[in-house]
Amino acid sequence: MTRLISFFTVLLIALPSCNQSTQDITGKWSGALNVHGTQLRLVLNIEKSEAGYKSTMDSPDQGAYGIECNETSFANNVLKIKISSIGASYEGTFRNDSVIGTFTQMGMKFPLDLGRDESEKAELNRPQEPKPPFPYYTEDVRFENKKDGNTLAGTLTLPSETGSYPVVVLISGSGPQNRDEELLGHKPFLVLADYLTRNGIGVLRYDDRGTAESTGDFNKATTLDLANDAESAVSYLLGRKEVDKTKIGLMGHSEGGIIAPIVAARNENVSFIVLLAGTGVRGDQLLLMQQRAISMASGLPETIFLENEKMNISLYEHIINSSDTVNLRAELTEIMENSFSNSTVLTAQMTTEQKDGLIKVTVNQLVSPWMYYFIKYDPYPILKKVKCPTLALNGTNDLQVPANENLSAIRKAFAESGNNNLTVIELEGLNHLFQESKTGLPTEYGEIEQTFSPKALEEILKWIKETISQRE
Repeated sequence: MTRLISFFTVLLIALPSCNQSTQDITGKWSGALNVHGTQLRLVLNIEKSEAGYKSTMDSPDQGAYGIECNETSFANNVLKIKISSIGASYEGTFRNDSVIGTFTQMGMKFPLDLGRDESEKAELNRPQEPKPPFPYYTEDVRFENKKDGNTLAGTLTLPSETGSYPVVVLISGSGPQNRDEELLGHKPFLVLADYLTRNGIGVLRYDDRGTAESTGDFNKATTLDLANDAESAVSYLLGRKEVDKTKIGLMGHSEGGIIAPIVAARNENVSFIVLLAGTGVRGDQLLLMQQRAISMASGLPETIFLENEKMNISLYEHIINSSDTVNLRAELTEIMENSFSNSTVLTAQMTTEQKDGLIKVTVNQLVSPWMYYFIKYDPYPILKKVKCPTLALNGTNDLQVPANENLSAIRKAFAESGNNNLTVIELEGLNHLFQESKTGLPTEYGEIEQTFSPKALEEILKWIKETISQRE
């Protein structure tokens, strides 16, 4: 789910590293960057070698770890660092075993002070996370995607070891996710599976291909490839005696909400689907909506956002109109170079090296198999082919998949197809993870103790029970 957080928005971070001084600067350093009222925790990992110093940065609140710091120096008690991949730099003074400094990105400056991080990270409070023993049957399972030749590992939970039950397949959001869809200490799929199974609904959740215990190459996979994995989960359930074959459903979150309709439209064994923050618009339009919503909520200066949006529109349009990726990398690089050349806002206080690094990272993202497919993919035609009962659920504070635009598109698709079995629910104050939230910003996800709103859980269970009762 994290991959839908758009690149090129200033939720990125600050950091530090080194090169020579009488002081010992190696080890872990941590601090908090205040971005328009939002705190972003940072951890800098500094090592020393014969060639000098090197460092990586972690941003726990964004789920980002091991970000390379490509240039580090430490001399005369001054720490300097450049992070070309995000167009940023940091400079701070070592003083009393701390570093007092400033982080700069896209022309904006933010104070960032760093201190030694010698203690273990405090255990996060996640009160909804269930603990064993569980009052239901749990089994670790493996099933094969015969089309692509990879094996998916997961967990099947059933109300009891014997009997015949409705079962829901959980499909994760973007990015490599494990079976719990784990993010920032939260395990939303574990909470969902536990809640549903305690209430008579079996659940199959699995590690994405190439993640945790599943085989395959995630980096080469598109949304359509991941749909094949989800469909193989349905095939697996059809072979289980404990599963009611007439009551197999799919529940997809974020990108999973794109995948569920793909599978349902081509597989009659899917009896219902639940779209948790599912999308109804083409990928490029969703990214632009997301960038605008997050930028506004985080207080990004309008001049920077508008210049960035103008460039992204040009990049996306070029991808939409492309038929292959043979010459695409060079063409996108040229668009970004021209945009930077014609804008003093985007290049303010950026070195040539930082600009070139940012262009390279962004273009690499855009031409990756997943992103290229995602930008061009329009879920609308597939939504019109869905014939089974569908629940579309969104939160009003969702900045990654804005509720109004996407739910409206889903409603329109079902109206055009004549499928009247659509239920749309928009829940007040819930963010993209279905947490009760204040701003909806991704930086808030890890700060909130709640993993999944009880109200959302109740609505999902109520709808599933009403839907399967109609098949009895």
